Amino acid sequence: MKVAALLTGKGSSTLKDKNILKIFNKPVLWYPASEALKVKKINKFFVSSENKKILNLAGKLGYKKILRPKKYSKANSKHLDVLVHAIKEMGKLNFYPDIIIVLLANAPIIKKKWIQECINLLLKKNKYTAAVPVILDNDKNPYRSKKIVNGIIQNFIKQKKKISSNRQELTNSYFLCHNFWVIKTSAIFKNDGISPWNFMGKKVFPYVIDNSIDIHSLADIELAKYLIKKNK
Repeated sequence: MKVAALLTGKGSSTLKDKNILKIFNKPVLWYPASEALKVKKINKFFVSSENKKILNLAGKLGYKKILRPKKYSKANSKHLDVLVHAIKEMGKLNFYPDIIIVLLANAPIIKKKWIQECINLLLKKNKYTAAVPVILDNDKNPYRSKKIVNGIIQNFIKQKKKISSNRQELTNSYFLCHNFWVIKTSAIFKNDGISPWNFMGKKVFPYVIDNSIDIHSLADIELAKYLIKKNK
């Protein structure tokens, strides 16, 4: 099976140049890009962006540049459109991947081992449409979430019975990480999975990890430094 890595990033609307800010003298995108380069089962490496700085930095690492159209580079642009566009561009180069490793350019917490094991899961067990990192976080359990209506706190989701305030008594709550996703190309085009990440397909394997962060603020940069040291 053919495997492609696709580094995705664009000009930021939250923190200027967040994908290329330095962490330990390396741009943020260097971390996911360089870890993927260590994975032997990846056949080709691509970067999708409308931002020349991102394209050029990734290009220096050996990633083939895919210039993303502006219509797919807006704050509300969908990942599905970005992926489909990139896969079609790969096809123009006569490369048709069976598996795509989506690398998020603003996510510096990533390991070669994680990527490799997720790829192996899809190669060995055909039933899975994707394998993605998730984190356990019962502090953010949906039953603990609230919304504000007319200045009053209300439950975010309807509760048929009283819910304990102790997180230990709630069903474990997992959150999908935004560092990398390993997805079968066929699932992307079917786009029939669980909302909002329908493009991952119906059978997504949860690859549980301890920590992750995607950069959206200067405070995130400092936390990323701590996590990078911790993960060494």
